[in-house]
Amino acid sequence: MKKISIINGPNLNLIGTREIEIYGKDTFTKYLNKIKTKFVNIELSYYQSNCEGQIINILHKIGFCILDGILLNAGAYTHTSIGIADAIKSITTPVIEIHISNIYSRESFRKKSFLSPVCKGTIFGFGLKTYELGILSFSI
Repeated sequence: MKKISIINGPNLNLIGTREIEIYGKDTFTKYLNKIKTKFVNIELSYYQSNCEGQIINILHKIGFCILDGILLNAGAYTHTSIGIADAIKSITTPVIEIHISNIYSRESFRKKSFLSPVCKGTIFGFGLKTYELGILSFSI
């Protein structure tokens, strides 16, 4: 059985209530339950934090475990956190950078990612289905 962890960063705990035109009406918990039933042969774990240091600590904690991969939506920290990028470089588990929206169709500051160069790949712009694409990418 494959093991994949999902880590969501700041403000993603508000999915379903914030900027519905971008993030949709479903809460992430509701969506996570849907994908757990869709991918029954994959063990999914989930973490969310609004704090940069906690995201780094989670990466350190799970990044050396026997995982097939980590899906990381670092939210706004994508564009600001060299610390998270360094944590990704330091761990052995491959990380896929995830974004619900098309970051290139939004504000100009969202076009720069400190994480992309140190991740296995980046998937963005497909709404919550982006996480499913990330899960599927670990089967390639």
